[in-house]
Amino acid sequence: MAQLPNVPRDLRSTQVLVRFCLRMSILVIFAAVASIGFGRSLAALLGMSIVLSAVLGTIRREPPFDIVLNHWDETVAYAALFALVSRFNHPIPL
Repeated sequence: MAQLPNVPRDLRSTQVLVRFCLRMSILVIFAAVASIGFGRSLAALLGMSIVLSAVLGTIRREPPFDIVLNHWDETVAYAALFALVSRFNHPIPL
């Protein structure tokens, strides 16, 4: 039986950055067409992305403070963007 080549489990940091940018562009597009407003929908989508990245990091057993970027670094980036969007997502009193 032929063995498969040894494929490294760690993605390179550039691949993780490309994945993050692609996901963010998809989130922004979905938030732009949402009916509840861009800020509220982006905050909700970022909240779901935080949970998704944390679950994937746990399932893949990635170390949180590794040399290469992984799902835990994405979780922190989504959390920072969520905090930023939530900070500026207050209704303006008329």
